[in-house]
Amino acid sequence: MAIVLLKISSLKLVKIFQRGVIPSRIKYLRRYNMFKRLMAILASLTFTGISFATELAGAGATFPYPLYSKMFSEYYKLKKVEVNYQPIGSGGGIQQVINKTVDFGGTDAPLTEKEEKAAKDEVIHIPTCLGAVVLTYNLPGNPTIKLTPEIVVDIYLGKITKWNDPRITEINPDYKFPDLGIVVVRRSDGSGTTFVFSEYLASVSEEWKTKVGVGKSLNWPVGIGGKGNPGVAGYVKQTPGAIGYVEVAYA
Repeated sequence: MAIVLLKISSLKLVKIFQRGVIPSRIKYLRRYNMFKRLMAILASLTFTGISFATELAGAGATFPYPLYSKMFSEYYKLKKVEVNYQPIGSGGGIQQVINKTVDFGGTDAPLTEKEEKAAKDEVIHIPTCLGAVVLTYNLPGNPTIKLTPEIVVDIYLGKITKWNDPRITEINPDYKFPDLGIVVVRRSDGSGTTFVFSEYLASVSEEWKTKVGVGKSLNWPVGIGGKGNPGVAGYVKQTPGAIGYVEVAYA
């Protein structure tokens, strides 16, 4: 799930509460879908005193960026308000919200208790969309293969290092795997996609849960890092034998 973060102590939102805009919008918003909810709140942010702003700044998760890019483009056509969203990763988006350098942030993981304390002021979490984290790989012939949860865990723990490992070939009898090393690709930045992926690995493996854990940034046992979903997808595409995790739109 992708989330938009709004810090209610920002100057623009303080003025909104003083003018009583947010309370009057709450009943109205319940009738609309997630997109219209987000757009209505972002529209409220355009008030600065008695004048209108024509630009909003946001930063954060790369996971929902393909959707946000389209949404904000359409919103500009309708309202002539430009939303400048930088896909720098969930961790970066959260930090910029804490530092008050953007109007809103995007993240795939909710703020931790520590992050909420660092923000000092209340941060509103607004769910915007759902997506899937998937594995993408680079093998000759672009085959469709199967990998069990246990195999995926052991690949990311560095225990399985070859594509022709018996555990992989046994469940994929229709494909002749090359004697090719597995190049593990993961995120180098603070990432909500990493949080989602590591949460899954921890749910299927006690070893992963205790040795590596769950989070937006991890002490990875193996692998090379790519920045954002595009960075991971790029590494996998250009590296024979690579495997990485990305939001499905990037696979």
